[in-house]
Amino acid sequence: MVLKKTLFDDNQRIDQSSGLRKEVTSVERLKNLEDKITTAIERVKTLKDEKVIMQRKIRELEGLLNEKNQEIEQLQSEKDIIRNQIESLLNELEMIESEKE
Repeated sequence: MVLKKTLFDDNQRIDQSSGLRKEVTSVERLKNLEDKITTAIERVKTLKDEKVIMQRKIRELEGLLNEKNQEIEQLQSEKDIIRNQIESLLNELEMIESEKE
């Protein structure tokens, strides 16, 4: 198990190639911290960009969903109108047949 060092650890580290302890200067530690912060900032920017893209996609899909819901409502309305017309025609046919008798 490899433990990660923090800024608060001692100023020594083991050189992997020689196995000897090396003094880590404050400048190196600050540079390491700066690199980590820079990486974190870049990741945050990337995530914000991805969030904007996803929000745009959500708006597009919501718009499409609204259009489809309106189409469904229109088709249901047309279906109701047609059903009423058919029922009316059937009633007229019944009346005509009952008059013949």
